[in-house]
Amino acid sequence: MSSQDKMLTRIGGLLRQAESTDNEHEAEAFLSAAQRLATGSSVDLAVARAHIANRERRPTPTQRVIPIGEPGKRGLRTYVQLFVAIAAANDVRCDVARSSTTVYAYGFDTDIDTCSALYTSLLVQMVRASDHYIKSGAYKTATAQKVVVERKYGRVYHHPVEVPVAAVTARLNFQMAFAARIGRRLGEVKAEVEKEAVRADAAGAAPTGTALALRDKELELTDYYSRTSEARGTWRGPQASAGYSAAARRAGDRAGKAARLGGAAELGGARGQLPRGSGE
Repeated sequence: MSSQDKMLTRIGGLLRQAESTDNEHEAEAFLSAAQRLATGSSVDLAVARAHIANRERRPTPTQRVIPIGEPGKRGLRTYVQLFVAIAAANDVRCDVARSSTTVYAYGFDTDIDTCSALYTSLLVQMVRASDHYIKSGAYKTATAQKVVVERKYGRVYHHPVEVPVAAVTARLNFQMAFAARIGRRLGEVKAEVEKEAVRADAAGAAPTGTALALRDKELELTDYYSRTSEARGTWRGPQASAGYSAAARRAGDRAGKAARLGGAAELGGARGQLPRGSGE
């Protein structure tokens, strides 16, 4: 926080105290103190009052449209899977367009910002890692299981057969496993951050009821989502319709384990975005 912001916060705090007390002498004392600080630092009282009002405004959930890609682009479902996995670990609900070109994110602004920052970084890492895997040719030594449908004597038979893995199959399986691993890693980070916050709260290191604030946040988001979402179904995630490749899944999982999740600022949303007034 800059020195100007600190001064505005101090002056705004004095103004708030002056305006909230019923004691005339106290109000005068707070107002005089605010005026002295304002005069000494050439700050307008109206500016300080607006500054503190903005800082204390309680955040509320919102909806944001997240573009994923152009219609017809390959891999959009795995891109969506990655964003949804990130969102689940950052208190953000998602609806997905039928075309998988767009995600509708519901959450608090800073939580959605966290998701967007992580998604931008991790998508690049996922695409780069899958490109490297395909270019290495490692997938060519594996086979994939595919179900062949056969009609015989009026009956339908489903036969699983082993076929060479196509590049598109390998890429889909790689990216699906990558996204799933990222979701698990971020979920573990979220759980650990929240556990530490609740533990510190219980030990008296924090002045607020963190567990209660987290619960209030979840309830507020759930209520907002139920009132706002127009989704008529459940997104079921990507399907590797061309087949299943265990080798590509293993490679994608390894890449997901090695992916860089970002700095502390990007991962702080689990504890840092508790709505003011919800136990804080």
